[in-house]
Amino acid sequence: MKLSTKLYLGFFIIPALILITLSIYSISSFQRIDRQVITIYDDRIVPLQQIKQVSDSYAIIIMDSVNKAHAGLLSHKQALQDINKALQIIQDNWRAYQATKLTFQEQVFVAEAEELFLIANRKIEELKQVLKTEDSQENSGLDNFYGALYKDIDPITAKLQQLTDLQIQVAKDEREKASLVYAEIQLVFKLLLIVAVLIASPVGFTFSRSVLTAFKQTLNAVITSSTEMAVAVEEQERIAAQQASAVNQTTITMEELNVSSKVAAEQAETAARGAKEVLNLATEGTKTVARSLNEMLNLKQKMIAMQTQIFQLSGQTNQIGNISSLVSDLANQTNMLALNAAIEAVRAGSHGQGFAIIATEIRKLADQSQKSATKINSLVENIQKAINSTEIVTADGMKTIEENANISQDTADTFGGVRSKIDEVTASAQSISLNAQQQAIAIQQVVEAMKILNTAATETASGISQIKIGTQNLQEVSLALKTLV
Repeated sequence: MKLSTKLYLGFFIIPALILITLSIYSISSFQRIDRQVITIYDDRIVPLQQIKQVSDSYAIIIMDSVNKAHAGLLSHKQALQDINKALQIIQDNWRAYQATKLTFQEQVFVAEAEELFLIANRKIEELKQVLKTEDSQENSGLDNFYGALYKDIDPITAKLQQLTDLQIQVAKDEREKASLVYAEIQLVFKLLLIVAVLIASPVGFTFSRSVLTAFKQTLNAVITSSTEMAVAVEEQERIAAQQASAVNQTTITMEELNVSSKVAAEQAETAARGAKEVLNLATEGTKTVARSLNEMLNLKQKMIAMQTQIFQLSGQTNQIGNISSLVSDLANQTNMLALNAAIEAVRAGSHGQGFAIIATEIRKLADQSQKSATKINSLVENIQKAINSTEIVTADGMKTIEENANISQDTADTFGGVRSKIDEVTASAQSISLNAQQQAIAIQQVVEAMKILNTAATETASGISQIKIGTQNLQEVSLALKTLV
């Protein structure tokens, strides 16, 4: 058995079991005494007060009220109030008493008392009727109760006195039971004390001898282990010195790597900023191309509107040409009519001179109309040529605009592709920068850890030296203790 187990059993388990047993027995005994005390108070002392209240209400309050009312010292109304109050006190206290724990003999006395209550209460009810109906100056009805009521109430007080005596007797019995429990507890504790004195000495001797033997064995093992530990500590001291040197070299290398990682992080951050600037320029170029494309689309819409207007103007010019042809035809017909009119005027002789003048004027007007129509046709032809040239130029312009729009769209698409690639480059540069920063932080943490490890290695070497000294002291103390045991 282990020494710790023996000590645990000797100084904790066995005493604890004894204390627990004594505690359980003591608590149980005290609970028994407490129950006896509770019974004495709740079921005996309190009922004594309740029985006394009932007895006093019958024998003192009611009888005193009847006597005073008969003697004229108390009005019938006041006597009636006192009797009702006494009956209420009797009812409340009797119910409370019946709610307590009753013995068999008490139950017999209670049944007999309740029979007496019925007889007395009937008389009291008759008394109450008399007090209600008669005037305070008339006592003829009270003469029947004066003195005669004692015959009904005295048996009640006697029976209640029996209950009172019974309460005192039961309380005495309960007290004797509590005394027996107390005597039993004293006897048990005396026996336990004798057993403890008789058993503790040999058990203690056996236990101490067993512990001492185990302690000697443990002490020898400690001496042997301390010797072996001293050898191991010397070896650990040498290894710790080597580890401290290696950790110091590693710390120097990590510091150099930390400087390099910081430079790489700064360069990666610079590349990321340059990529962001190129991305911003590509974005602005895309916006500019988009604006140019919108302007070309607007110009295309205007050219389409202009072409529509030119088509309408061409149609109107054709209509003007048609009207001019009609005017020319009308002038020719007018000229023919004027010629016919001149011929008829010649035939008419002197009577047709006025008509001849009119025909001459009409012919002049027809000639002018013919000339105007010719000029209009010439102008219409020139306008038509200009319109045709404009249509050709407009069509070429539309074609050029569409080509420029396609070129702008291609340029926008190209900028979009460039922007996408720059986004990827920027993201890569940012990722590289972030990784470089994280790497620099990690390396810095490693450097700090290596410094801590270097310090710990130094402290470990110092601690091993202290352990070596402590081991030597332990070996010396163990040898000295062995000589004492």
